[in-house]
Amino acid sequence: MKRFHSSLILLTAVAWLALPLAAQEDSAPAKKSKARKGNSAMAQIEDVPGLPRVLLIGDSISIGYTLQTRELLKDKVNLHRIPTNGGPTTNGLANLSAWLGKNKWDVIHFNWGLHDLKYMGPKGENLADPKKPDSRQQVPPAEYEKNLRELVKQLKATGAKLIWAATTPVPEDAGGRICDDSVKYNEIARKIMEENDVVIDDLHALALPQLEKIQLPKNVHFTPEGSKILARQVANSILKALGMPELPKEEPAADQPKGKPARAEK
Repeated sequence: MKRFHSSLILLTAVAWLALPLAAQEDSAPAKKSKARKGNSAMAQIEDVPGLPRVLLIGDSISIGYTLQTRELLKDKVNLHRIPTNGGPTTNGLANLSAWLGKNKWDVIHFNWGLHDLKYMGPKGENLADPKKPDSRQQVPPAEYEKNLRELVKQLKATGAKLIWAATTPVPEDAGGRICDDSVKYNEIARKIMEENDVVIDDLHALALPQLEKIQLPKNVHFTPEGSKILARQVANSILKALGMPELPKEEPAADQPKGKPARAEK
């Protein structure tokens, strides 16, 4: 009897000791799930009835300014974005229909470019050395023009007001890209936009004079402050397209140290 009583006490003690471990195991999946959540810029939003619907299409540069643009346009528009990095024009052709969906858009602010002009290796290696003889641009200029013309045609069919975001600058020594190529690709895009009466939001011209302050060194991505500067111009271009007053002028901010981009997707 004493032996049975001792065993019962031992089992009870083990059970109590196991409870904290079980609680930890139960909470672990929740922590993992939280860590796996995607960039909040990609999250779907609920439309506020009566506000214009606006769609952002673009790569990681636009991902970086999405949330700040949305905040600037709060209570003015329903600002959506595609749920991914827009990549090159080839990706746009493959997915544009799904991104547009069936709902009406009032304004579409869009860009393709940095992923088109980047260099790939012979086996699809990302950001290959442009100087190597077997490296090639992911979408060469002639193909880029053809693809972009088709994308603009599809976007015009939506009836939305269109705004082309010029491709932002490629700095010196940015891996896998050549500095002047953003200019060449923007020239191609400008010709297409002018032929189709598409408004141009010249983010390239905005960023170029202040790259040392707002862009990461040897990197196409921007600091948080840089994304904020881009966001403000994007927001104003959208408001102008909708015939709404632009944002009040902001006081010049003091120089800030460079930080990590909102999302450094290549």
